[in-house]
Parts: sequence; C-alpha cells; structure tokens
Amino acid sequence: MADRLAAAIRSGELKPGERLPGELSLTSELGVARSVVREAIAQLRYDGLIEARQGVGAFVADPDQRRAFRISPDCFAKRQALLKLLQLRTSVSADAAAFAAGNRTATQLRRLKRCLADMQRSMRQGMEGAAARVDAEMRFYATIADASGNEYFAEFLAMLDNRILAELRSVAVKNAMAAEWGEQVLDEHRSVLAAIEGRDPEAARVAAREHYARAAQRLADRADIADV
Repeated sequence: MADRLAAAIRSGELKPGERLPGELSLTSELGVARSVVREAIAQLRYDGLIEARQGVGAFVADPDQRRAFRISPDCFAKRQALLKLLQLRTSVSADAAAFAAGNRTATQLRRLKRCLADMQRSMRQGMEGAAARVDAEMRFYATIADASGNEYFAEFLAMLDNRILAELRSVAVKNAMAAEWGEQVLDEHRSVLAAIEGRDPEAARVAAREHYARAAQRLADRADIADV
C-alpha cells in the first residue's frame, strides 16, 4: 500500500500540499486493515513524502522540502524507545496515582502543586524553558509515586526516568517542545492533581492513564517527523 501511495505522489496524481484521505477512507477505498494503513502512512512520513500536521491530517510534502522531514535512523530509534517507555509507565503511573489519592500527605500535596507551578513557569519562558518543563513533570510524577506509599512504584518509575535522563533526554526535551506544550496538556496534569487532592483514587487512576496514553499517542503521531 505504501508503494501505491508513493507512486501516486511521485507521478503527481497526489499533488504537493494535497491532504491525504483519512484512515477510515483509505481502509474502505483500498480494502485493507486499518493497521496496514497506519504502517503505510508511517513509512511515507519516514520517507519524507508526506508531512503530518497535528490535529489536521497528513499532506503531500513539497518536493523541495521532502528530505527535511525525514529524521535519521538513530533519532527514529530513540523516539521509538521513548515511546515504549511512555507506554510502559502508563498503567504503573495510573496505579501509583490511585494509591496517592488515598495516601498522600499535606506536604506531598504542596510539592505536587509546586511542581505544576514550575511546569507553568517554565512554559512562560518559551522554548528556553523546555528542559525545565521536562524536569518539573518528572518531579510531579515522582512525587506521586512517593505519595503512593509503595516504594516499589517509586523505584520502578525512577528507573524509567533515569533511563530517559541518561539516554533520551534531548529527545524528551524536543518532544516536549513539539507535542507536550500548551494549556491542553497542562489540563491533563491538573486533572491528576485535582483527583489526588480530592482523595478520589479512581479519578486519579483514570486521569494519569489518560495523560500517558495521550502523551504516547502524541509522540507516535510525530515519531518519524524531523524537528523542523
């Protein structure tokens, strides 16, 4: 399927700037599974033939700019590693948040509020605050793990964060600038904090799970697009 779409792009049947049909349309039109469509789109993005615009769709890239959208294999591999770590910590962070809602202390709640304030402050600094933004978010969820009352949550999540800091920090910072910026993402963290403050374990579990699931999807949506 990727070859078929690539041929249409190279022949001019699909013109630069033209929006590709959505996944469901391609699935119906070509008679293939949705997973096949997603793999084909990812391949075209990696090859620089199309560009993805978050929340809008995929568009045929301008021939003069196509190589600019392709990232190196090493960078692609690092983004895939970060994606796997986000997916891995989704359920663990959700469970930690649920326990934190029942076990957190007033001191831990104040720390969480400071971490969220740090996230907001770093974002006001623009892109220069991206690294601080990543660090503040890590502290936020590390504090939640501590507040769970289960040291194994804290140890496991610290291991994942240390892996990111040691091997994937630059990727995490660039991804924060590209996909984890803005009030909508902050609202996801605010929902987690509100549930923990309100001592609502199930709401905390759902809010934390939704944040990490959405963060993983946001990264997946741009995992093979260059930082341009």
